[in-house]
Amino acid sequence: MINKIDKNADRKVRHARVRKKVFGTSAKPRLCVYRSTNYIYAQIIDDITGNTLASSSSLALAKTLKGKTKTDSSKAVGLDVAKKALELGIKEVVFDRGGYIYTGRVAALADGAREAGLKF
Repeated sequence: MINKIDKNADRKVRHARVRKKVFGTSAKPRLCVYRSTNYIYAQIIDDITGNTLASSSSLALAKTLKGKTKTDSSKAVGLDVAKKALELGIKEVVFDRGGYIYTGRVAALADGAREAGLKF
């Protein structure tokens, strides 16, 4: 019998390990990333109150991102969530990569957020 490795279970273990250290406050909220096979989602969360302050996703921006690659879409999501955060007066965030390796789409989202003016 062939046992297939559950990569998402391994990611959840990594995410739990990261979440022990990464905590968002109202002064410096957490920028959380979730990556599915087709889309990427980003939220800015205040962990003290448990509120989502701003969010964006490639699914919500699907009409404007038509024909772009997943990496380009990720950068656009980073730009969008950073723009929303700056409108709320949030200039600094703590980056929570969600247990994903910091490369590809996750790195593109972070670069887009930095490009728009967020500080990590």
